[in-house]
Amino acid sequence: MQSLRFLGLGLILFCFNSTVWSQEKVSLSGYLRDAETGEELLFANVAIPAQAMGVSTNEYGYYALSLPKGQYVVSYSYVGYQTIVDTLDLQADLVKDVELLPESTTVDAVVVTDERTDENVKSTDMSVLSLDMKEAKKVPVIFGEQDIVKTLQLMPGVSPSSEGGSGFFVRGGNADQNLILLDEAPVYNAAHLLGFFSVFNSDALKDVKLYKGGIPAEFGGRASSVMDVHMKNGNSKKFAGSGGLGLISSRLTLEGPIVKDKGSFIVSARRTYADLMFQLVSNDFDGGALYFYDLNVKANYKLGQKDRLYLSGYFGRDVFGFDGSGLDWGNRTLTLRWNHLFNEKLFANTTFVYSEYDYGFAVRTDNFDIDLSAGINNLNLKQDYSYYLNPSNNLKFGWQSLYYNFRPGSFQAIDSEVDEVLATTKLDQQFALENAIYISNQHKINKKLSMNYGLRLTSFSNIGAATVKTYNEQNEAIDSTSYGSGEFYNTYFGLEPRVNAVYLLDDKSSIKASYNRIYQYLHILSNASSGTPTDIWAPSTQLIKPQYADQIALGYFRNFLDNKLEFSVEGYYKQLGNQVDYEDGAETFLNEDLEAELVFGQGRAYGMEVFLRKRQGKFTGWVSYTLSKSERQFADIANGSWFSARQDRRHDISLVGVYDITKKWSISAAWVYYTGDAITFPSGKYEVDGQIVNLFSSRNGDRMPDYHRLDIGATYVVRDSKKWHSDINISVYNAYNRKNAYSISFQENEAGTGTEAVRLALFGIVPSISWNFKF
Repeated sequence: MQSLRFLGLGLILFCFNSTVWSQEKVSLSGYLRDAETGEELLFANVAIPAQAMGVSTNEYGYYALSLPKGQYVVSYSYVGYQTIVDTLDLQADLVKDVELLPESTTVDAVVVTDERTDENVKSTDMSVLSLDMKEAKKVPVIFGEQDIVKTLQLMPGVSPSSEGGSGFFVRGGNADQNLILLDEAPVYNAAHLLGFFSVFNSDALKDVKLYKGGIPAEFGGRASSVMDVHMKNGNSKKFAGSGGLGLISSRLTLEGPIVKDKGSFIVSARRTYADLMFQLVSNDFDGGALYFYDLNVKANYKLGQKDRLYLSGYFGRDVFGFDGSGLDWGNRTLTLRWNHLFNEKLFANTTFVYSEYDYGFAVRTDNFDIDLSAGINNLNLKQDYSYYLNPSNNLKFGWQSLYYNFRPGSFQAIDSEVDEVLATTKLDQQFALENAIYISNQHKINKKLSMNYGLRLTSFSNIGAATVKTYNEQNEAIDSTSYGSGEFYNTYFGLEPRVNAVYLLDDKSSIKASYNRIYQYLHILSNASSGTPTDIWAPSTQLIKPQYADQIALGYFRNFLDNKLEFSVEGYYKQLGNQVDYEDGAETFLNEDLEAELVFGQGRAYGMEVFLRKRQGKFTGWVSYTLSKSERQFADIANGSWFSARQDRRHDISLVGVYDITKKWSISAAWVYYTGDAITFPSGKYEVDGQIVNLFSSRNGDRMPDYHRLDIGATYVVRDSKKWHSDINISVYNAYNRKNAYSISFQENEAGTGTEAVRLALFGIVPSISWNFKF
């Protein structure tokens, strides 16, 4: 109720402010773009410093300001680009597109200032991590393959699910509580090579934002975070290309204009060739497959001054097999977008999305063949509107509708000698519809106080054909009800208030606060400690209630040295409801009564994050420290007591630095330390009918050893001209050869006198080298 009163106060202030601004006004609007490629600059800043007002470009590079007639000094800025300051005499509506040059380019045709953005202090954005793609490419990572997910794992509040893995936890949440969007399409499994790579080819990406809290009302569906990834549109001015050759993978990107300054395309491909390397060194690997590939494609075209179409897709797959047996999995997404400008104040985006994830497993022997497959796909139609009412109020509103098809699994075993089916199982498909409407307002109340407040209303409905069972306490089905195709038989509703606020203490510091509630209607059912390709996505049902999360946060933000140093400290508390886990001894493989094997409880996570970042100059980097606690409580686990979640890590530290020694040489380093994962070890053993059985301690009552490592890298620029750039990158993962434990198992010692713990370490020192080029 308190959050709703807070929201109501904001709406009253909005109405009052609208009356004040009812005098005659004109609009200043347009797009901010990269001067060299024509790429729109997302979330760039358009400010009028003398009036302490401004606006950011939206997700498509568009901005609009509604102002009283008069003369204004306008500043256009974006991190990594030169700031332009222009004087405009606004007596009528003006459309002004602006192109900014990267900082490395110098020309005399524009007015350039040394002003640095202080958006991190003045913006209502809180608990948000934005990633500079140029900076991310210099951070050393495993196998030398630049990866945005690995870079985000080095920031506060984000931790890897396993060593070298691309799965991640955000503020104590589970891995499935992260919504990952690629050009607005959900990606259900963002991992390659069993988690050691992510599906994101950095060459194809333009912008990455991770919302850990204070999540805007236009996003929903996951309880912990939103990772919003945008692909490049393609160079609209000239044909260009880039790529690289590494030890285990290569990539190539081609882009250029369809019609100069009207339309463009980009095609970006990546493939690993570990299987080819194995075949070169060993004849035993003939017929084996061990690789993944990615293909990103995108095209866009301006239909006129007010309309633009975008078509983008992602296609990626992993293949691991030998002699016909193996495992493969992959994602496919397709996004069709239409941007329409009704007028200078009202911007609309209509989007159609298709997304699919599936996996298959096959075993081939001389006697029998086994095949297993499963997956999920969805169709999504959404409309988003931005209405630039005046400099103090920017409204966003819209709706979306998602249709899901869950394919939990089909299994078949065949006697290959006589071609006879030995066994077959196919779990029923499940269908669901998720709808949402939202409205929010970015409201500048006065020179000191700004708010972003909104509401999101969601619904989730199960749809037939389906058979719904009722179970007794022994998990036995005692009754069932059938529903016809297309019949709605169960619906949930969720009201999700969102509030962010910033209060400026002075020009260099501010205090921020946020609250959000989010409902999550999809769940991953997995017994693994980190995500695997065979995890099962399941919908909320009459038995499986929707998850939800309430999160509050409070932070202090301060810039130093003319905005070259950014500092923040945030505290947060997250309450998680309707958490899902397996009961002890659950049968998970192709179980048509899997719902009966689940237990439901609650969770909580709280902590403090400290972040110091330098984004300008020859030396850049950051220091990140997270102090946190994440716990769960289930009536049927640990006697109903609170216990540490698997992702509970008390301390998490990252030190990252990049130094440009000369124009040709740069070096980088990253040091990581975090508390060992919570885990359940056997505390004793006993004998039953001649068999030794382990006696386990309380759930997650033990700890893996603490984790730490040092990665170093160096980049040498071979050539750098307008027509051709090439560089060589050398990196060393785990430079001091720390044997971090990936798992610990317990076995009888060689003397047969007792049990010993055996540590498995995946990686020692891993050197890498790659050649990168751009033309």
